[in-house]
Parts: sequence; structure tokens; C-alpha cells
Amino acid sequence: MRRIRLAIVALAFVVAGVVSLTRPSEPLEGAPVPHDIPADAIVRMFVKPEGDRLRLLVRVPLNTMQDIVFPTFGPGYLDIPEAEDEIRQGAMLWIGNPLQLFENGERLPVPELVAALISIPSDRSFTSYEAALAHVTGPPLAPETQLVWQQALLDILFEYPITSADSDFSMDPGLERLALRVNTILRFLPAEGAERLYQYTGHPGVVRLDPRWHQAAWRFVVLGFQHILDGIDHLLFLLCLVAPLRKIRSLVILVTAFTVAHSVTLAASAFNFAPNTLWFPPLVETLIAASIVYMALENIVGTKVKTRWIITFAFGLAHGFGFSFALRETMQFAGSHLVTSLLAFNVGVELGQLAALLIIVPALELLYRFAIREKIGNILLSALVAHTAWHWMTERWGVLTQYTFRWPVFDLGLLARTLALVALTLAVMGATWVVIGWIRRPEGGKGGEAGEAAEESATLPQASHGG
Repeated sequence: MRRIRLAIVALAFVVAGVVSLTRPSEPLEGAPVPHDIPADAIVRMFVKPEGDRLRLLVRVPLNTMQDIVFPTFGPGYLDIPEAEDEIRQGAMLWIGNPLQLFENGERLPVPELVAALISIPSDRSFTSYEAALAHVTGPPLAPETQLVWQQALLDILFEYPITSADSDFSMDPGLERLALRVNTILRFLPAEGAERLYQYTGHPGVVRLDPRWHQAAWRFVVLGFQHILDGIDHLLFLLCLVAPLRKIRSLVILVTAFTVAHSVTLAASAFNFAPNTLWFPPLVETLIAASIVYMALENIVGTKVKTRWIITFAFGLAHGFGFSFALRETMQFAGSHLVTSLLAFNVGVELGQLAALLIIVPALELLYRFAIREKIGNILLSALVAHTAWHWMTERWGVLTQYTFRWPVFDLGLLARTLALVALTLAVMGATWVVIGWIRRPEGGKGGEAGEAAEESATLPQASHGG
């Protein structure tokens, strides 16, 4: 027992020593203060090519300069004269080095740090390029300014050598590590033409500051392709759509109806025909979940192939608005090529759907041929999807009910937009009906008529390949 007591006392001394060594001590007055990564940060930038140089003006919160300790005085005021070296070091380490600018596809060299200036939080000079440039190149704050370092702003001027102000410029910001959430407001002032405004969160990839049509088109093709493959709700809708119908003619009819429908509402939203209210996005998300539930239940109960395309078209309108929410935040990167980017995004969505179908259809064929009978498999698979989508629908309905629904102000503009959207939808639906009728027409002879009649009269769960 005595040895146990001695061991406990010794262990207590060891623990006390470790705690005393690891406990943070209070910083002395004037000592450098370390800091952690901030939660949020707003970055403001101006990019302007002029002659043989490109100027980049940046404003960031000083507390985004991580691993840089700044000398202070008093209760934590920034010692501005003593912090000059740390400020310039942080400007290059966290802004100048990671930020990459390109001229005609060639990366520009590391920029020259022309000026780095501390500003107070209430400074409004970054409302325009001229005011920001005059401020950054102007006199610094007085040495005796009592500014808490966590509240200070850092304004920076970089200059890059370029060959021509009319070149094609692009940027890979690389500033997403400044905070857990970085919101950037970027203004590009080309040598000719109007100012372009970009607003994004995190890392947007390479930003074409004044994109050509093919650059904008490729960006939106990739965006549409990624969106359809990342959207599990759209993929489940496709699964329910094609699970009981894997013949080429049936697939063409349904995919055509879905594609045409979501293209209508996608274009309508891009041209501001959609409601611009807070309750509209959760309403669309709820309808998308409801469309999956309906399709899954329809697969279980059974319906005729002949009328399925109409339901598909109706739900495709809702999915098109869902696509538009992803597109809305990125249309700023289209430059002056709005229509081209819209079509390119739609092409990307269709390519994504095609890629999904190339996986879904063969997988279902293998499943129904070697693992389970088709009728039972359709029911089990549809029930599982319906269960998942039902939870989505109830959750999204709960979010939707938190908003206050208000009818939009009825005026001639609203009436004209509504009538135009309705007329466009009806016209496209009529054209789709004609195309589907042409696809469905018999190939000739009694065999074609008999095949078509058999296809239209068969209910969905009754199709069988495996007995």
C-alpha cells in the first residue's frame, strides 16, 4: 500500500508538471500574438491591365495572415511602425504567392509588392478602383493609432509585367485558405468595355476575367456534367424513370420529354422568368422529391407506357428550376456569352444523364438477369427509392413551411412574363408530342403495329426478362 501511495503521489507531480508546461501563459505587453484561422473573411479585389503592367488591388482582414505574429502595445493595439516587416511578409505569403494570374494562358511571374497599408474597419476607399489606388499609395495611419489588430484591414497593391493590356487574362485565386469561409468580390476593369463583377465563395477554379465564347462554353459543359452526377435526387429520378423501361424506343421517348421540359424552365430561370422569392427554391426542392416518390410508387402500382411521358414532362419542369439554382450563381463567369453558356450547361446536363444511363441500364439488366426476377426487383428497388425520397420530401416541406408565402405584385410585366412562359411551355410540349408520336410510329407491317400495341398496353411492373 505504501508503494501504491508513493506511485500515486509521483504520478500527481508528473501530471501537474505537464499541465503547467502546456497551459498557455498570459502574453506580455508588446509581445507578438499568435492566432488561429478565422471563421469568415471578405476579400475585395480590383484587377486592371494598364499598358505594360497589370495592377492588382486586394483588401483582406489582417487576422487572415495566419502564422504571422504582429507586435502590439497596450491591451492589444497593433504597433503599426514595428509591424511593417510582418505586414509585407504576410502579404506575399498569403496573397502574392498563392494567387496566380495568367496572360493568354501563360502564368505571370511573382508580382512586385508595391504597397501594403493598414486600414481601419470603417474605411470605404475600396468602393472604386480610383479611390482604392489613391488610398493604398497614400500616407499610412499615424503610429499612435489605437487599432486592435484583429479588427485591422490590410490593403495591398501588386504589379505584374504584361505584354499587352488587351490580352486574355485569367486568375486562379488560391485564397480559400484565408478562412473557413472566404467570400470574394472581384472587379475586373478591362482596357476596353465595361467593368465585370464576380462574386464567389471558396475556390472557384480558374476564372476567365473576360472569357471568349469557347472558354465560357467549355466551363459550363463541365459544370452541367458535374451537376447531374453530383445530384443524387436527379439520379434517383432517372433510375425510377428507366428501371421498368429499358427498350431503346421507350428510353428515347422518356429522356426526350424530360430533357425538353427541364430545358424550358432552365432557360426561363436564366432569363428571369422564374419567381424571385425566398420560398421558391425550397418549393422546387420539395417538388423534386415528390416527383421521385410519385415515379417510384407508379413503378410499383403500374401504369401505361403511352402516358408516362406526360408525367415525365411535367416533373421535368420542376427539375429544370432545380438545375437553374446551380446555374444562377455561376452565370457571372459567362462574360457576355449568356446564351452560349446556357446551351453549354444544358449540353453538359445531357451528357451527364447519358453517362448515368450507360451505367444504370446495363446494371439493371445484369441484376434482373442473374440476381432477381424483374417484377420483384422493380418493386423492391422502387420501394427503397420511395422511402428515401419520402424523407427528403418531408424534410424539405418542413423547410418550406417556415417561409411566409406572399403573392407577387400583379402588374402588366408579371402578366406578360407569365403568359410568355405558359405559351412557350405549351408550344414546346406540343412539339414534343409530335416528336414522340413520330418516334412511336410503327415501322410498317402488322408486326410493327402489334409490337407498338403490346408495348403500350403492358403495365410497368409486368415486363419480364428473367422468368
